[in-house]
Amino acid sequence: MSGSDQDEPSWISWFCGLRGNEFFCEVDEDYIEDDFNLSGLASQVPYYEYALDMILDNEPPADVMLTDHQHEMLENAAEMLYGLIHARYLVTQRGLNAMLEKLKNADFGRCPRVLCDGQPCLPVGTSDLPGTSTVKIFCPKCEDIYYPRIDYQCSIDGAYFGTTFPHLMLMTYPMYRPPKATGKYVPRVFGFKLHASAYQNRDQQQGQQQRGNAAAGVAAAGAAAAGTSAAVAGNAGGSRQQQLAAAGGSQAQSMDQDEESGEDAKQQQVQEQQEQQQQQKEQQQRNSSRTPVVRGIAGTSR
Repeated sequence: MSGSDQDEPSWISWFCGLRGNEFFCEVDEDYIEDDFNLSGLASQVPYYEYALDMILDNEPPADVMLTDHQHEMLENAAEMLYGLIHARYLVTQRGLNAMLEKLKNADFGRCPRVLCDGQPCLPVGTSDLPGTSTVKIFCPKCEDIYYPRIDYQCSIDGAYFGTTFPHLMLMTYPMYRPPKATGKYVPRVFGFKLHASAYQNRDQQQGQQQRGNAAAGVAAAGAAAAGTSAAVAGNAGGSRQQQLAAAGGSQAQSMDQDEESGEDAKQQQVQEQQEQQQQQKEQQQRNSSRTPVVRGIAGTSR
């Protein structure tokens, strides 16, 4: 490198000095140059070779021309690659020593819990897989995790610190592990401690009220459904009655017509019988009015 290049900070120093990257330590370049330490990372990081050259401040080939979009993607790949290398470096002795100095200076922030008395915290990830969750801070005193106080730090991938580092740190340096927090906040009302059943009774009342509201809602829904069914049944019954009434009316009308036809037939039959009888009487009268004529020769004496 030329003299002007030596005056400029390395990419690693520049990256760790960015606002929000206070949790990162500077990984030794000889650790990065060892291919054994980077095993398996080539398949996880795009533009792996170019990203590695950027981290190590190696000049890119002269024939490689990148667009602004490609250059931005390359920078993101370099940050991701450095983060994954950083997670591996932290669990080495050199990495633990570098992070110990930051712990002493409380560079990772202090526990927000009042009863922990400002205990310095350590960064931790809840997953070793990148892109799963952001970094949190672990309090060795209450043994709980919290969000970082600075917004910039809340966007850092938790996989860049891993799930092992803070616990391995306290095992390696047990003198920095504080005694567990024994104090506990006691809620009071007008100076009196709340009984253990205070919230329980309130929760039970709320639960009963919710169950009552739910039961009332179910009953109302059932009543509405029953009313709808009754209305449908009433309409169906009315329609059935109308149909029966109409059918009955038709049947009665048909019966009336049949009765009228029968009476007409009877009257016609009686009339025919009367006519026959009248004809018979007239015939008898004609027969009785006729006088028989006897024709013969009058006798003479000789």
